[in-house]
Amino acid sequence: MSTKKPIIYQLFPRLFGNKNTKAVFNGSRSENGTGKFNDISNIALQEIKKLGITHIWYTGIIEHAIVEGYPDAGISHGNPLVIKGKAGSPYAIKDYYDVNPDLALDVNQRMKEFQNLVTRTHKNDMKVIIDFVPNHLAREYHSDAKPEEFSDFGANDDSSKAFSATNNFYYLAHEHLHLSDEIRNRFPDMDYQEYPAKATGNDLFTAHPQLNDWYETVKLNYGVDYQNGHDTHFQPIPDTWLKMKDVLLYWAKKGIDGFRCDMAEMVPVEFWHWVITEIKAEFPSILFIAEVYNPYLYDTYIKNGKFDYLYDKVGLYDTLKGIIRGERAARDISQCWQSLNNLDAYMLRFLENHDEQRIASPYFASDPIKALPGIMLSLCLHRGPFMIYSGQEFAETGMEISGYSGADGRSSIFDYWNLPEHQKWMNDGQFDGKLLSDAQKNLLQAYQDILKFAQLPAITNGEFYDIMWQNTDFATFNSDKVYAFLRHTATQKLLIICNFDAFTQHLQVKIPMHALETMEIPRPVDLHFTNLQSNTETKITCDEIATNGIDLSIPAYQYLLFEIKY
Repeated sequence: MSTKKPIIYQLFPRLFGNKNTKAVFNGSRSENGTGKFNDISNIALQEIKKLGITHIWYTGIIEHAIVEGYPDAGISHGNPLVIKGKAGSPYAIKDYYDVNPDLALDVNQRMKEFQNLVTRTHKNDMKVIIDFVPNHLAREYHSDAKPEEFSDFGANDDSSKAFSATNNFYYLAHEHLHLSDEIRNRFPDMDYQEYPAKATGNDLFTAHPQLNDWYETVKLNYGVDYQNGHDTHFQPIPDTWLKMKDVLLYWAKKGIDGFRCDMAEMVPVEFWHWVITEIKAEFPSILFIAEVYNPYLYDTYIKNGKFDYLYDKVGLYDTLKGIIRGERAARDISQCWQSLNNLDAYMLRFLENHDEQRIASPYFASDPIKALPGIMLSLCLHRGPFMIYSGQEFAETGMEISGYSGADGRSSIFDYWNLPEHQKWMNDGQFDGKLLSDAQKNLLQAYQDILKFAQLPAITNGEFYDIMWQNTDFATFNSDKVYAFLRHTATQKLLIICNFDAFTQHLQVKIPMHALETMEIPRPVDLHFTNLQSNTETKITCDEIATNGIDLSIPAYQYLLFEIKY
């Protein structure tokens, strides 16, 4: 693994660069505008870099289905019955070998414009991650740019068979696709025909997908016969495997440094083992990040699947959200690392992404300041990467009713829309933050203050030691609201304490003798605690800190970071 801690900035170009401040409900591309590759300028990248970012995850790059095409450029209009929103879902891929034409100033130069963005990002000393969507594709998939040696997905399928190891899709033989009335009534003048019907992306083996299904997508066949005991047919190597390997190589050769693999657990781990091994043989430093939600699969997808990192959503994210909302105790964080069985270093931590509700929304914290101790903890808990989502640092709420998306606390990925708080920082492309409120400037500064600690040796490469077992039942330590832990290397020892309470916490924090021994601190000795935020120092003996603890005060929703020397 890299000795530098990856700090990822998720950026949705369609939203990021959109300067239109007067977007209208369900607006078209011409009405509401769309961000472009070129909007992610050198100035923008330099400002992002100042946060301490090492990687940018550009979301929605590969061409996906959109309603209004570009007929003059050979890109046909899409059928709105099988497209979510006018701008479409970035996870309903229309052509794995092309980029979203909406993001180009000159549609005929769209790939060149994207490659220029990759070059700009690299020149600004950051790496590029894009989505790889392997489980499903758009119902109207058609590649204009695929290599000649490969047929289009499904072109050579025997659609009379529900399952065949040589098919790319699963079929509902002799059945027409029947979209629900709820879907059809949105566009009563439109029709969509599919015969035989194909299985839908969310493992739905029926010809009757509903509005809450991934009805706009088709499930890809990796050789698993789901309707017959999940029997596997991996020899000879399935056609879908070979096609997907070529897709990954295509983008790797364009300078992509990593792939965030959408719904990786819906694709057999045997494929991942094979394809990641194949890609890394040619591009050994390329990253593979898996969107996986089932903790029982973590070990398999790391050791057998060969992934570099996995989402830590149902563990740390869900726990921190509960703590920030006052629904769980801070000491519950200990269960997160304990349940991972030493897999912490492989976990990608975050408090926002495009799937989750914005911190500043009423569905999460309302006040983004409440999340600051969670940000610090997510960054520092272990060696794995940390991610923020564009707009998070300016308190985007995602509460706009944009069209397909409603006021659900998520910035729409389906509509032509904007990021109103981010636009104040963008300031019509100047990226100088002059339109931000004082509260937003303070929030941005708070993120910068936290992220500057990311590359401390003990945070990047150090071991973790949870001291909650010594403090949870300690009368002067509130384990409902405060979490404390150590990170250490041979040359650096850190104490980190996070306060999730709305009030200042006055407490004593013990460091057990076992922790001092683990950190190879000799005894007896005086310990010097230097506050890395204020550069002030406190001295205490080993015996005192193990028996009585160190006296500290932590303001509401804040953290303390001490370097321990002796």
